[in-house]
Amino acid sequence: MDTAVRRPALWQRLDVTARDLSFGLLLFAVSLIPAFHRHGTQLGTVPGRPFDAAAALAAALECLPLALRRRWPALCLVLVSLGFAVDQFRGYHLVGGAALPIAVMSAGAHLARRRRVTVFALTAAYVVLAFVLHLHGTGEPADEFVTFYLALALVWGAGAWLRATRAAETERRRRLADDTRTAERARIARELHDIVTHHVTAMVVQAEAARYLTAAPDRLDHTLSTVTDTGRRAINDLRHLLDLLDPGHGAEARAPAVGRIRTLVEQTRRAGQSVDFTEQGTPAESTGSAELVAYRVVQEALTNALKYAHGSRTSVLVRHGGREIAVEVGTDGSGRRAEVPKGSGRGLAGLRERVGVLGGEFSAEPGADGGFVVRARIPSGSAS
Repeated sequence: MDTAVRRPALWQRLDVTARDLSFGLLLFAVSLIPAFHRHGTQLGTVPGRPFDAAAALAAALECLPLALRRRWPALCLVLVSLGFAVDQFRGYHLVGGAALPIAVMSAGAHLARRRRVTVFALTAAYVVLAFVLHLHGTGEPADEFVTFYLALALVWGAGAWLRATRAAETERRRRLADDTRTAERARIARELHDIVTHHVTAMVVQAEAARYLTAAPDRLDHTLSTVTDTGRRAINDLRHLLDLLDPGHGAEARAPAVGRIRTLVEQTRRAGQSVDFTEQGTPAESTGSAELVAYRVVQEALTNALKYAHGSRTSVLVRHGGREIAVEVGTDGSGRRAEVPKGSGRGLAGLRERVGVLGGEFSAEPGADGGFVVRARIPSGSAS
């Protein structure tokens, strides 16, 4: 089994010229076998001749240049065509003549420059060959030369189709790689937005509150400690995000546990926001990306509550179902008037996109009492 696996690998490690030469040598060897003499392509009615040293040279000129068919396809085609012309003009009719359609297809598939010039030059050369063979033949009808030319044109077209298909596949892979890189950059940008915006907002609110606590040293010390803790959490989250860029980390290290939502709630409470937290149901053993998305929904909603509805009573509900996680975060409008966030739009728009990718539903709209409500239904079990 191991030997069978190693053989293809060894073959693929060989230079392309060496691999193509092996087929040329095989065709050349078959051309030398007496049983195959005068059993090859016959174009025109030139009288046949017995195999001799010149026939061996013609066979070598037809077959061995196939080693160059991918690296130097134009040179390969010229040499093979020359050998084929000698073969037909001398009347050897060698099996090696099969190298011509192979060289034509290879040129159609691998020739990168001056393709039209090559086609015109070979067409002119073929016309000359057909004319000479017709003069030295015994009355071969002209339509046979036309048929052979059309067959070669079809072979060239097949090679050109292979070239176009290969180019299209290369372009598709390039676009896929570009799209993957763009999506990964967008994902990292969303993660940075979620982490930095939430923590920095909390730190700003806490620092603003500290300005009014100079007369209460105990409360001031507590507030400054909270700012310090929030900064440490921001650093830890950023370190976690940077660690994700290491290919050695698996997908299981990506998503913070839903249990960390409690930490978000506590942090928001310390920033001066009243938050009621309710968690219903039991988290599933495997939720895939749903855990991370639920965490980010709560994080973004609490950040917006601090920024746009500071002082409003806020509620967080996380409900674990058999196949989904439902999240609802709302403010009641009792504090400063809530409004639709008017930031960069990256937060809510990014959440809507992330929830939609998993096949869920997301909404963010003003509540009936003047507050603001964010709801998300996230199917669980999706791969990260």
